[in-house]
Parts: sequence; C-alpha cells; structure tokens
Amino acid sequence: MASAAAREGRPVHEGKAASWLSKVFELNPAGLSWPRGVLFLDVALVPLVVFWAIGYEQYLLSALFGLLFSWLIDPGGSYAQRASRIAGFGLIGAGLTALGFGIGGDGWGWLVLAIFAVTLLAGLMIMFGVHRFVAAMLLNLWFIIALSVAFSLHPHPHITSYTWAQVAAWAGGSALWIGVTFFEWLIRGRADRPQPMAELPAGTSRRSLTRPVVLFALIRALAVAGAAALAFGLNLSHGYWIPVATMIAMKPDLGSSTLIAAQRLAGAAIGAAAAALLLMIPASETGLRLLVIVHGFEIVAIVLLMHGVATRFWNYAIYCAAIAAGVLILVDLPQPSNFDAVGYRVAWTAAGVGIGVLVMLLAGLLAKRTAKGPPQSTARPA
Repeated sequence: MASAAAREGRPVHEGKAASWLSKVFELNPAGLSWPRGVLFLDVALVPLVVFWAIGYEQYLLSALFGLLFSWLIDPGGSYAQRASRIAGFGLIGAGLTALGFGIGGDGWGWLVLAIFAVTLLAGLMIMFGVHRFVAAMLLNLWFIIALSVAFSLHPHPHITSYTWAQVAAWAGGSALWIGVTFFEWLIRGRADRPQPMAELPAGTSRRSLTRPVVLFALIRALAVAGAAALAFGLNLSHGYWIPVATMIAMKPDLGSSTLIAAQRLAGAAIGAAAAALLLMIPASETGLRLLVIVHGFEIVAIVLLMHGVATRFWNYAIYCAAIAAGVLILVDLPQPSNFDAVGYRVAWTAAGVGIGVLVMLLAGLLAKRTAKGPPQSTARPA
C-alpha cells in the first residue's frame, strides 16, 4: 500500500523530511516558562546597568554567563548546600575565565591545547555524576566563549580588557545568583527550596568510565580542538565562530539521542544566521549613533538569552537558536561589520556545524557498536 505522502503525489522522502522537521521543532507546552525568563531578565539588568554606568561593557558577557550558568547548576535544597555548590562552580569558572582571557593573545598552539584539555576533562566528568557532568559541559562552553572573546579583542588595542576584570565579572555574576537565592531563602521562611531547573538531572551518583564513553570524549575533544586550530591557526577573519558553533552544535555525550543532536544543529545554524544578519545593522554607523546601537544590541542579546531560559524545555532547537544568537552577538559586538564579515560568519558557522555533523556520525557508529552493552549516560544536554 502506498504511503500517505505518495497518495498525495509527494515523494516519500519529502514526507519523511517534513515528519523529521516537525519532530525537531515539536513544542512541549508544559515546558514553556516565561516566569523563569522574566526572572533572568530582571536579574541580568543589574550587571547591564552597572557596566553601562562605569563604561566597561566589554565585561558584560562574563557577568551574564556567570549568572546564567550558576542558575542552571543550582542544586536546590538547603541554602548552605546551594551556596557552597554554586560558589565552587563559580570558583572553577573564574579559573577558566582567567585561563581563557590570559592566553587569548598567545600562540594558536597553546589555545588549541587548552581547548583540547578542557573539553576532554569536561567529557570525563560523567564519572562524578550526571549533575556535575552538566556543570562541566557548561564550563566547557564558557571556556570556548571566553577564549574566543579574548582572541577577538587582542588585535584591537583601543578596547581595554583586563583578565582580572573579566574574572571579577564572572565571579560577580555567580555571586549575584547566590544573593538572589539568599533573598528567596529569607522571604520563603528559610525553608529548603527545590532545584530551580527541576527538569535538569540532579543525580550525583558516580559512574564508571567505560571505553565507549572515554572514546567519545576523546573524539569530541579532538573535534573542538580541530575547529579551534582552523580558526586560530589560519587566523581566519571571525574564525572563532567555528569552535563556538561546533561546541553549541555537538552532542554533549554518547547517550544523547539523534533528535537532540539534530535540534542542536538546527538551533546553532538559525541562531548564528540571525546574529550575522543583526550585526549588519551597525556596519556604517559611527559616533553617538553607533554607541546607541551597541547598547541596543546588548539589550537584544539579553532578551535572546531570556528567551533561551524560557524555552529551554519548550523546544530544544529554539533554545539553542536563542542562546547561539545571544552569545555570538555579544562576542562579535566590538568588531566592525560589513558584507564580507557576514559572509565569513555564515561560512564559519556552516563549517562548525559540519564538524558537529561529522562527530555525530562517528558517535552514531560508536553507539551502534555498543548497542548491546550497558546503557550509556542519560544526561540531558545543557
């Protein structure tokens, strides 16, 4: 019997493509949480106004991601437990921030080596439990972003960016979330609170490092490092979009489904394309008008991150698109834009996504070889 697509006169492969696309962008109404998004927007306005007031917006990105990622890894429970874990996460993030901005202007070989080491270690953190694995993935992403920002700012001596100030901005963002939790704890009668992102895994039970898990972590680290080598080694214009897009697009672990992988790829591509087009707006602007547009774009980036928080469990592709667009706008905002820059950004994003596809194909082959073995990590992607 002919399929429905064939009966309607459409090729079968078109019906399958439409069906797969509908799955990628399928919405989960229960997962949409505007209160979360509005809360992030309200809190994120604090560092925005502070850096506007002192005139050092180049440190805004570090503060925003210190805030956002500290929120995502908040384990809930007693206030002492929450504060200690968030503080530990913030300290590790501060160290990675110092490393990323400290070596951003060094030789590209050191950058690639650092990215490989951090990505490999993050992939092996599953041995300490799923919750810590998610935290490691977030720190891994932040390190790639921080290194990319440092590399992009290095050729522009007129833009001052002190490593210690970037570290302080990250730590300040993380401390800001600790302050928010303290205020909540007081007004809630000092009672234990649930995990803010209850949908994210909270398990801390240790797991053994199987050979497939270690192999996938190694492949993933090599892929991200290879993307960085292309960007930094060849000194490509806006080339740091390659490792950022690769990191956002790739599966976080061997247990991630093909659907999640496709959603990450679609989201990374859509978000990067949107950011590239938006960054065309200040192409020919100067003076006060350029300053106003830059401030406007910083607000746009925060609103995009807010949408990412709100839609995290509504649709993963939309979440990835919002996060990718917000990140890339903030990373590239100090850079001049023109039609060539847009072309480079789109091309390097495609290259990064292509590297992600290659890694997923290798991961698929690896998963098939181990299909009869014990199930791998079921950690949800960050």
